[in-house]
Amino acid sequence: MQTKAFNDPEAARETATKVREIKAALVRRKGGPFELETLHVEAPRVDEVLVRIVATGICQTDAHVRDQEYQTPLPAVLGHKGAGVVEQVGSGVTSVAPGDHVALSYPSCGHCRYCLSGHAPYCEHGFELCFGMKRLDGSNALAQDSVHGHFFGQSSFATYALATERNVVKVPDDMPLEFAGPLGCGMHTGAGAVLNTLRIPAGASVAVFGAGGVGLAAIMAARYAGASTIIAVDVNDDAPPMCVPN
Repeated sequence: MQTKAFNDPEAARETATKVREIKAALVRRKGGPFELETLHVEAPRVDEVLVRIVATGICQTDAHVRDQEYQTPLPAVLGHKGAGVVEQVGSGVTSVAPGDHVALSYPSCGHCRYCLSGHAPYCEHGFELCFGMKRLDGSNALAQDSVHGHFFGQSSFATYALATERNVVKVPDDMPLEFAGPLGCGMHTGAGAVLNTLRIPAGASVAVFGAGGVGLAAIMAARYAGASTIIAVDVNDDAPPMCVPN
């Protein structure tokens, strides 16, 4: 169904005529402020999910893009740690439904060799989907306002975000959504480095440089893995609550 969403011009045109008014924190120029503006987002295509954003985290990557250290097009709606409630789904979506609580994560194409072998983090189109600020077919759900969206497949600095079925994850209804947002980026980045890449064994000693969101996720994962000594190194003298200085 995802391939149809990319290659069905008639369906794409029909969707583009149905828009929803949203509020979004928009960056218009290099180093500029995040300013709330009224924009319009298209209705979901076949494989897409419209999410009413309840909470979203701020990442250093958002700052890098704002400052154009990553050359993504502006003006743009950033944000890639969103969590909220499903508002509307495309006709091909089966894993979530309106009313479901979801966390948003990174996008993947679903049809390259890595996606088909269960390795979506290594998607051949991953960089383009995260930083290209458009769908793979070149279209943009915020084009009516001449603004770039689709940052990490979501652009969650807004009241509503348009994602795909592949980058929304259903979470329990009783889970606070402000806790769900970081799961889509910082948590799996830090924890994944410890558990999947380094595969730290029980009893190992671990040093984590940087005790922000990613670093704290790595620290928690190291504790879960049974590391005997965990050292957090940071330039900030205000130690995070879970870090106890010697």
